[in-house]
Amino acid sequence: MGGIDIVLVAHGTLGEQEACERDFDLAMKEFTTNALSVFSLLTLLANRFEGQAHGTIAVISSVAGDRGRQSNYIYGSAKGAVTLYLQGLRQRLYKSGVHVVTIKPGFVDTPMTAGFEKGLLWAKPDQVARGIHSAIDKKRNVAYVPWFWQIIMLVIKAIPESIMKRLSL
Repeated sequence: MGGIDIVLVAHGTLGEQEACERDFDLAMKEFTTNALSVFSLLTLLANRFEGQAHGTIAVISSVAGDRGRQSNYIYGSAKGAVTLYLQGLRQRLYKSGVHVVTIKPGFVDTPMTAGFEKGLLWAKPDQVARGIHSAIDKKRNVAYVPWFWQIIMLVIKAIPESIMKRLSL
């Protein structure tokens, strides 16, 4: 069939932040699941795609990786590492005709977030799936899904550290 056209890497866990703060082994497990396992898969996939000189690698990171916050910095740091990894991978594979897209969802109503109270900023999985499909079709480098998270994160990233550390986010 000529190779693989598109791969979507979409896995992760949302560990309990306070438990990770007390237990490094648990924190490491969360980081391994959310970052290192992604790197492991992408190492194999990148080499395969580079050899075939075409295709798209789409990876779900998270808006949580855009800014460290006290409420989820273990998860956020793992997703931030994935985002940075993808930036470098995108640059590396560009020359070989392989596209790499970083998907940054906000709050999504899935089993991973079942215990959370849902509100206005929450998206349904089918809405996120349409955003991912669109990002792949349009060959976006980075896609916030739903789109409004790009604006929200632009504001959050612009908050100076001297103010951010005082906020309960």
